[in-house]
Amino acid sequence: MATSEFVPQPARYAVFVDAGYLYAASGALLLGCGSRREYRVAAEKLIKALTTHADDQLVGELLRVYWFDAAPKRQPTVDQRVIANLPLVKLRLGNLNAQGQQKGVDAQLRADLEALARHRAITDAVLLAGDEDMLPAVEAAQRYGVRVHLWGVEPTHGSNQAEWLVWESDTVEVLPADFLRPYFTKAKVLPVPTAAAAAVRDAAAVAQAGARTAPVPSPSQVFAGRAPAVKPVPAAAMKNAVPHAGHHVIPAATTSTTDGKLGPDRDHMLEIGEHVAQKWIFERGRDNIRDLLPGPILPPVIDKELLIEAEKELGSSLRPYQEARTWLRDGFWERVYREFGIGIGKSD
Repeated sequence: MATSEFVPQPARYAVFVDAGYLYAASGALLLGCGSRREYRVAAEKLIKALTTHADDQLVGELLRVYWFDAAPKRQPTVDQRVIANLPLVKLRLGNLNAQGQQKGVDAQLRADLEALARHRAITDAVLLAGDEDMLPAVEAAQRYGVRVHLWGVEPTHGSNQAEWLVWESDTVEVLPADFLRPYFTKAKVLPVPTAAAAAVRDAAAVAQAGARTAPVPSPSQVFAGRAPAVKPVPAAAMKNAVPHAGHHVIPAATTSTTDGKLGPDRDHMLEIGEHVAQKWIFERGRDNIRDLLPGPILPPVIDKELLIEAEKELGSSLRPYQEARTWLRDGFWERVYREFGIGIGKSD
């Protein structure tokens, strides 16, 4: 009597992505960047593009995407949490050590690929990777009859994939720069300012403040027709401040403690705030926007989540930096405004 192992299986494939390779090769090719901190990735759209391309190339249905990445102590970043919540996507995290090296990623990839092949869950595997350490995973899958299709990123010169990995794969395809370009953008990386530079920038910002006259409606005014609650601003915070969005004040450039120690810069805090808002919208949905009302003060539960996520990414507490917390919340609101098609001004 035949067992299930010998029953022909329908065509089905899985996509295995080494995010470390994909990001590093794409950052170098498209932006000339060597560090992931230097660019931003529209991961959700990128994954959609990869699965659409796989659907065009392969016969059968997609089982799921396996996304292999790393994070310090395996604690996912905001972007990685968003990826983990995508349908048909399985996030696998290795450890990122102090030297920026991934540990445990190759072993997880091999285990997943070999298990799917052994149980005949897939007939084909797309592997987007370049390291020779992936070779055992390819060989293991092929021993169970799975076809392995190796994808790579167009190299800046020579090859960015191990020769043996290319040789052993059943098919090989290189993703061109034009395919990847829409999903990678360079991030602003600001130098830590000196006290003199910060003073000059503050003065310029105050001088330009009068030119900003267009107020921006709050979410409560747009969605509920109610006047927003206004958070009182201490008199000390009014010094060297820039009017923002018509409803509250943001200090310019950098924040500092009472002893003059510089804290996180404004652009970085705005970016983190936007990332958390993106995650919130993705998880809760557009219909739950009223949970944020009356605005612009966030409900305590969401505000606490925002601060926790920011401190995880920074690796330090924001308790001493009131201005940084204000910028963080502004980044959150900017993302909400953009999601619902409302224009918003920014302080420079």
